[in-house]
Amino acid sequence: MTTVRITRTALTRGTLAALSGLLAGFAALTVAELVSAAVRPEASPVTAVGGAAIDRTPAGVKDFAIRNFGENDKFVLQLGIVVTLALFALAVGVLALRFRRTGSAAVLAFGVVGAASAVSRPDSTGIADGLPSLIGAVAGAVLLYVLIGRLTRPRRIPGKEQENEGAWDRRGFLIAATAAAAASTVAGAVGRTLNRRGAQDAVASREAARLPAPASPAGPIPAGAQLRVPGLPPFTTPNDTFYRVDTALVVPKVDADTWRLRIHGKGVRRDLEFTYRDLLDRPLIEREITLCCVSNEVGGPYIGHARWIGVRLADLLKEAGVKPPSRGGKADQIIARSVDGMTLGTPVEDVMDGRDAMLAVGMNGEPLPFVHGFPARMLVPGLYGYVSACKWIEDIELTTFDDYDAYWVKRKWARKAPIKTQSRIDTPKPFGRPGAGTVMVAGVAWAQHRGIEKVEIRVDDGPWRPAQLAEQDTVDTWRQWSYPWKATPGGHTLTVRATDGTGEVQTEKRTKTVPDGASGWHSVVVTVD
Repeated sequence: MTTVRITRTALTRGTLAALSGLLAGFAALTVAELVSAAVRPEASPVTAVGGAAIDRTPAGVKDFAIRNFGENDKFVLQLGIVVTLALFALAVGVLALRFRRTGSAAVLAFGVVGAASAVSRPDSTGIADGLPSLIGAVAGAVLLYVLIGRLTRPRRIPGKEQENEGAWDRRGFLIAATAAAAASTVAGAVGRTLNRRGAQDAVASREAARLPAPASPAGPIPAGAQLRVPGLPPFTTPNDTFYRVDTALVVPKVDADTWRLRIHGKGVRRDLEFTYRDLLDRPLIEREITLCCVSNEVGGPYIGHARWIGVRLADLLKEAGVKPPSRGGKADQIIARSVDGMTLGTPVEDVMDGRDAMLAVGMNGEPLPFVHGFPARMLVPGLYGYVSACKWIEDIELTTFDDYDAYWVKRKWARKAPIKTQSRIDTPKPFGRPGAGTVMVAGVAWAQHRGIEKVEIRVDDGPWRPAQLAEQDTVDTWRQWSYPWKATPGGHTLTVRATDGTGEVQTEKRTKTVPDGASGWHSVVVTVD
């Protein structure tokens, strides 16, 4: 076998030490991925540490991430974690060249952090969740110790007492490093494959699900609800383009055949438990409901409309003996818990006041997509999603606002969050260059559970002019509007405001999304050619 000579100028021991740290970190992550297949995918270090990072991130930073990265915020977080770990591993490798045991101990410390993050997650199933990080760290620490040993093992020159400091075990290092990289790659691939197989039962259960005809179907969408204006979104948002904002780094894939929903807590006369089949066998309602995220800035994209099928939540609560506070009920808050540990707090009064609050099982004619909560999720028209739209729900506890703060409330968001009256210009786009003449200005307005009564447009500092409203489907849906603007050459600012069904005019006052949703008028600046 030919020995490849590695010169000091081409590849120093310091560089190889850094590479050793990187290989050790890679081995730790891939072995942890493999072990997580025997525990659960959510226990892998990147997911656990990422989830812990999300939990501890201030609301303002979360809002910044959603605003700037949109639905890619989780990918950016995971990428940031991997880059940080890579830099840490490089530094540990260099440290180990001088302090071999200390470097290996640093890798073990990384495992302890990952294990602590996994065990402390709200959805943790116990101590076993820490095993992937710990076992992976042990593998990484041992590998680093071995590789650094190849770099620091001197070779004695026959007949000389002094060691030749530069004559380290090049061949041994190359063999060990190559074998470690190959083994780690295989471990990671096997781990990912096994974790994907673990979700096959969930996928099969969704594919086998058949939604029965609703006992209370939604009426047809009025023909005039969708305006024929280029640039307007469709009245019904397709499932694959419906916005997604949540904290789940790994989308839960729940097997509907084993899923259970429990109702319990204050004021519950008897605890109830439902299977997915139980829900499908009940009288279902079908409703058109527009959802909006509290992180949606003025003019933002985090709003969508769908036709939902589900079970009236108020009926389930009544069966459990629950009464709203207005009728002497003991509980004024519902805590909805997701399989990933998320908690959302919803006013009992709003759920039981006659609105179409539901446990949804279908979206636009098909079982809920996994990213939107399969097998079931909560929906309460008129409330922002963070206090009403729990996805992957598995537990409903009746309690009080005084006794319990849900996930987002602990992070300084408001306890109660009715959706604010809002409107948006969809066309022309900001900084667009329409031609002079008649330009159709169009967009959507929403005030779920109150409806939209009027939309007005202002050009520059001119008077407010009424826009033409599309037909309103229900008070729980958004409403499209248009305005034929006689555009003149030059720069112009277009501003929109809406009036809801109660007569309340959308406020001009600009507020941020924290703590209870953004407010203010949406404007776009265009240049007419």
